[in-house]
Amino acid sequence: MPCSVHPIGRRLSRTLIASVCPLAVALPLWASPLSFEQALSLSTQEAPTLVASQARVDSARAAAIPAGELPDPKLAVGVENFPIAGPDRYSLTGDFMTMQRIAYMQDIPNRSKRDARVAVAQARVQQAESAQQLSKLSLRRETAVAWIRRYTLEQQISLFDGLFKQNKLLASAVQAQLAGGRGSIADVLMPRQEAAMLSERQDELRAQRAQAIAALQRWIGAAAGEALEGAPPNWPLDREALAHQIQDHPDVNLLSSSSRVLDAELQEAQAAKKSDWGVELAYQRRGEQFGDMVSVKVTFDLPTAPAKRQDPQIAAKQLELLGLDAELELLRREHLQELDTQWAELERLNLALDRNQTILQPLMRDKVALTLAAYQSGKGTLLEHLAARRESLETQLRFLTLQGERQAISARLHFTNDASLAGGSQ
Repeated sequence: MPCSVHPIGRRLSRTLIASVCPLAVALPLWASPLSFEQALSLSTQEAPTLVASQARVDSARAAAIPAGELPDPKLAVGVENFPIAGPDRYSLTGDFMTMQRIAYMQDIPNRSKRDARVAVAQARVQQAESAQQLSKLSLRRETAVAWIRRYTLEQQISLFDGLFKQNKLLASAVQAQLAGGRGSIADVLMPRQEAAMLSERQDELRAQRAQAIAALQRWIGAAAGEALEGAPPNWPLDREALAHQIQDHPDVNLLSSSSRVLDAELQEAQAAKKSDWGVELAYQRRGEQFGDMVSVKVTFDLPTAPAKRQDPQIAAKQLELLGLDAELELLRREHLQELDTQWAELERLNLALDRNQTILQPLMRDKVALTLAAYQSGKGTLLEHLAARRESLETQLRFLTLQGERQAISARLHFTNDASLAGGSQ
């Protein structure tokens, strides 16, 4: 016997479906945590900078297709020796010299010039590709630094949960001191004052975190707001290897490709001293009483004044190349200086981190414990203990700041050449 559904039940079902479906559409199916590697991957997907650089590469490749082709031929149509006086004036067929003419003409640049034009086009493709590699490298480097900045701030913010718990324990300890007849009535306010100061510092870090998310969003879009997952990689860095990689830095490759463009343009300027030539094939039609005619003509360019035309252009390209070679050497030196500067800073950060972790933090922990014991025994003040707690907090925050700075410099050193682009974070 088939079962039936009461009309009220059907209306209730439709109401529930209607209320739930919009929520199902509005809410994402899942939110993916944002790891360091995922951020790097997102930075090179549909980035406006890469779309623009890819368009320039495609444009250069398209322009290279006709580089070595001959110029378009020409078609000439006209009348030669048309009489305007005498018995045959205004006649196309009366005079034997009058001809209706159609000609096909083809200019043919010399082989060296065409080869040089091909070389120029290919060098410009390489130049656009070098610029694209530089854009990719910059995107990945800046994304890495922005992710690390946000990660560092979240590590600092996470300290405050434990600090607020300690603050509550301190408030209880102060009450116990007062109940035992020790301490000052003003001590009751000090834990509350410390809690307010902690909240203010936490708010500052949260504001900086929001700014870090905005900076990361510039490179990867809306995914910058997702929860972070994992930690930054620990790259093995070698100063000598990094110095050697400067030769392949995208900045250097881009300037080198510009040098190749100039070198090809120099070859084209030198080829202009050689003659171009052309061929013309013409058909001439005369009156019926006269025979039609065919003409073949070959033309040659005569570079008779190279000192005023070709040689100055050649000299200009040679001087441009000389200047570009100097710029290339200057760029290599600038990158080497930057490497040495960052390497020195990295070594300083390593020493500061080791000092903070092995000396300062243990000292601060001991100082907090000693001042608390002194306060509880009536030999010290609560103010001294709170000062020690603030110093301890600053030491811990400083450690995380130094750690973030070291990771950021490591990222900048790691993303210095094209090898980084192929293998992700490696």
